[in-house]
Amino acid sequence: MGSGSTGLKSEPPGAMRRQFDQLIREIAKFGAVGGAGLLVNLLVFNLVRHATGLQVVRASVIATVVAIVFNYIGFRYFTYRDRDKSGSTREISLFLLFSAAGLVIENGVLYIATYGFGWDTPLQSNIFKFLGIGLGTLFRFWSYRSWVFRTLPAGEAVAGAESILEAAERQRRQGQHVNR
Repeated sequence: MGSGSTGLKSEPPGAMRRQFDQLIREIAKFGAVGGAGLLVNLLVFNLVRHATGLQVVRASVIATVVAIVFNYIGFRYFTYRDRDKSGSTREISLFLLFSAAGLVIENGVLYIATYGFGWDTPLQSNIFKFLGIGLGTLFRFWSYRSWVFRTLPAGEAVAGAESILEAAERQRRQGQHVNR
């Protein structure tokens, strides 16, 4: 071993940099969808709360469900559009499961603040709703990227790309064959 070597195998610096850059892009896309979802969530929450007179946590649950639907569309077709789409039933089931857990985290914070401490003015409700969304978002980011929108294993990705290229080549050859 040369001087300074730890004896551990490590990835080349370029590969680590690409992975880091990819993670930063993923976080930015997740944040963009999540930020829009946050606005939807808070808008629906305040609209339902003030227009219907529902209890604060019930209004919050309705808003969270609307935001979950909005976010799924954004995550599937923007943030994670390059991820495996083969198991859509599995994906939606896991998304709903982890979203429900996030809903419990998000609205649990609001419930404790409202009914445990009596903090239920509109400003306090929005502060604790926002705090709950933040905690739920940390959980959702981890669970969605780890379990729901998984990356394709390298072998499957290569095989999929090769099959697309082979199909394109067959179509090109057939097109040339018809033109002769």
